Amino acid sequence: MAAHWLSPSLNRLLFCLKNVSFQYRCCAVHSNAQYSTVYNSSEKTFDKILIANRGEIACRVIKTCKKMGIQTVAVHSDVDSSAVHVKMADEAMCVGPAPTSKSYLNMDAIMEAIRVTGAQAVHPGYGFLSENKEFAKRLAADGVTFIGPDTHAIHAMGDKIESKLIAKAAKVNTIPGFDGVVKTAEDAVKIAHEIGYPVMIKASAGGGGKGMRIAWNEEETREGFRFSSQEAASSFGDDRLLIEKYIDNPRHIEIQVLADKHGNALWLNERECSIQRRNQKVVEEAPSTFLDSVTRQAMGEQAVQLAKAVQYSSAGTVEFLVDSKKNFYFLEMNTRLQVEHPITECITGLDLVEQMIRVAKGYRLQHKQEDIPINGWAIESRVYAEDPYKSFGLPSIGRLSQYQEPLNLSNVRVDSGIKEGSDISIYYDPMISKLVTFGATRAEALSKMEEALDNYVIRGVTHNIPLLREIITHPRFISGEISTNFLPEVYPDGFKGHQLEKESCRELLASAAAIHITAQLRSQKVLGNLRVSSTPMECSNWEMCVELGEECYSMEVTKSGNVYTVEVDGGVVEVKGEWNLASPLLPLTINGTQRMLQCLSRDSSGNIVLQFLGTSFKVRVLSKLAAALNSFMPEKIPEDTSSILRSPMPGTVVAVSVKPGDTVSEGQEICVIEAMKMQNSLTAVKQAKVKSVHCRQGETVGEGDLLVELE
Repeated sequence: MAAHWLSPSLNRLLFCLKNVSFQYRCCAVHSNAQYSTVYNSSEKTFDKILIANRGEIACRVIKTCKKMGIQTVAVHSDVDSSAVHVKMADEAMCVGPAPTSKSYLNMDAIMEAIRVTGAQAVHPGYGFLSENKEFAKRLAADGVTFIGPDTHAIHAMGDKIESKLIAKAAKVNTIPGFDGVVKTAEDAVKIAHEIGYPVMIKASAGGGGKGMRIAWNEEETREGFRFSSQEAASSFGDDRLLIEKYIDNPRHIEIQVLADKHGNALWLNERECSIQRRNQKVVEEAPSTFLDSVTRQAMGEQAVQLAKAVQYSSAGTVEFLVDSKKNFYFLEMNTRLQVEHPITECITGLDLVEQMIRVAKGYRLQHKQEDIPINGWAIESRVYAEDPYKSFGLPSIGRLSQYQEPLNLSNVRVDSGIKEGSDISIYYDPMISKLVTFGATRAEALSKMEEALDNYVIRGVTHNIPLLREIITHPRFISGEISTNFLPEVYPDGFKGHQLEKESCRELLASAAAIHITAQLRSQKVLGNLRVSSTPMECSNWEMCVELGEECYSMEVTKSGNVYTVEVDGGVVEVKGEWNLASPLLPLTINGTQRMLQCLSRDSSGNIVLQFLGTSFKVRVLSKLAAALNSFMPEKIPEDTSSILRSPMPGTVVAVSVKPGDTVSEGQEICVIEAMKMQNSLTAVKQAKVKSVHCRQGETVGEGDLLVELE
C-alpha cells in the first residue's frame, strides 16, 4: 500500500493540534453556553441517564447529555408535566404529586422510574436527593451508577460535624466552635456563651442557607435553635444542629474541585459568593477580586487535600470564609454540582457536567493542574421570582405572561427551566434563571450584565432584577469592597429601588411624556387612516404635567420627527427612538445616551409604569387642565396596617402563637409562615389585644391575605 506523504507544514500543524494546551482547546465554546461544545465521541459512557431533578439544572444536564449522544429520562411531579425539562428529555415519568416529599424526594417512585426506563445512571443535579447517601446506596445496590461521589464522601462531607473533624485532620483551616450535636435550646445558650457571641447556628445536614441563623445574644440563640431545627427537619429530614463562631464581615469564597476514581484531583479556581441574603447567594463571580495568586493556591491545595482525605470522585465545592487579612476557614463541602458552576465553566472552558459523567464511568481526569486557566471574568446573577423590597426578596408566585431572555446579546448565557406561560408555584424554589455574562475583563463582564438585565423581559411575577442591577452598578461592588454583609450595610433600611438623581429623574419624566404623546398620536389612526380625535394631527407642542410620587412636574414638549424635546425641572431632555410601543423593549437615546426601557403598563388616563435603570416607576401624565382639576379629587385614605397582620408572601401557616383575647407586646411573634422551606416569623408592631385570628396551622395563604386583627 502506498504511503501518504504529508508536507512539513501540515506535519507541524498536526503536531500543534495534538499538543495544544488545554486553555486553547477549550476555546471552542457556544456563544450562549460559554463551555466546551467539543466531545470525543469514541469515549463511551452511558446509553441512558435519568435526571433526578427539575427546572434549570435538569435542563442543563440534558444539554450536555445531548452533546454526548446520551438519551435522557426526566422525572416530574404532576404539576410539572408540561415543564421545559420534561419536553427536552427523550422520556419522562411522573413520580408523584406537587409536594417535594411525594415526588422529587420520593426514592421509591424514582427507583421505579429507573427500572421501567432502563436508565444506567442518575444525575441528581443539586438539592433534592443530590447529597442523600441512602439514595446513592440504593442505586449502587441495583447496579445503577450515581453521577457523583461515593456514599462515604457524601456522608462524611454532608454531616457538618463530621466534615469539620475530617477537615481538621486533613490540616484544613477550620472555624472555632463546638464539634458535637447541640440537643436543646438550653445547650445552645450554654455553648454560645462558651464560644462567645456572635455565633452561627446551622443544620448539620444542611446547605443552601436553610437551617441557618446568626445569634448575637441569648434570646436570639433560643429563637435560632427553634427555627433552625424546624427548617432542618423540613428541608433535610434531620434536625441536628451545630454551633460555631460567627466571623463578622467575612467574604464567602469557594473552590471548585474535580477528582476521579484513580486518586487524581484538581482545583478549578475560585468563585466569589459574598453577595447574599438570608445566607443564600444572589450574585457570584469568578475569579475573586480579593485573592492573590498565593492565597488562591493555598485555598486550592487545602480543598484538594480535603477531597483526597475522603477519596472524593466527581465535581464538588469546598466553601471558605475569608477575613479582611486573607485568613481563610473551612465552612463546608458540597458533594454535588453547585448552582453557580456556570461561571467556572466560563473562565476554564470545562463542561463540568461532562466531567462528572466521565468520572462516574471510571475515566481518568484529562488535565493537570497547570492546564487550568483563568480566562477572562464571569458574573452570575440569580434571577428569582421574589419581591426585593421585602427583606431583600420574599417569594412571589404567578404565571409568566411574557418572558424573553436576553440571548440576542453576545457573551450572555441563561440557564433556565421555564418559558412563557410557566407557573412559579409555592412548592419549589422561586428561581427563574441564572443569568451569566462573560468578558475579557471584570469591567466588560459587568457592563454586559447591566445590559442583559435591562434587556430581560419578565412579566406576570414580581422579580428581583431591580436589586440585581443596583448591586452590580453600586460603587462598592464595582470596586470589589464586598462581604457577606454587603446588602444590610448598603441598604440598612431595606432595599428601596433605584434612587433617582435630578438628571435621571428628568430623563424618566421626559420618557414618560414622550411615550404618552406617542400613544395618543397613534390612537388617532385606525389601519393607517385618520379618525376624529380630540388632539389635532398637526400639533407638535404640548404643555403637560407628570406626577411621580408626591411631586408634580410641569413640562413643555416639542416633537420633530422621532425626536421629543422636553423642558422639565429647569433642564432640557432630548428623547429619540423608533417608538414601537407594541414591543416589550423600548430602546431610546436620551441626551445622547442609549437606554433600554420597558413599558410595563399604560392606559388612556395617563398612568404608566416604566422599568427605568432596572426599577419600576409609576408615573401619571396629564394635560395642564387635567392636573389642575385633579387637585379637587378626594384622597384615598391608606389602610391602618398597625392593627392588622397580612401575609407578606404566599406560603403555609406553620404555627399560630395567639388566640382572640390575648394581649401581645411589640415584637412578639404572632404566627410563622413557611415559603420554599424557609420559615418567617411575623410579629406585632405594637402592644394590643388580639381581636380575631383568620388563619390556622397547616393552611395555605396568599400574599396580602389577612391573618390577624388587633384592637
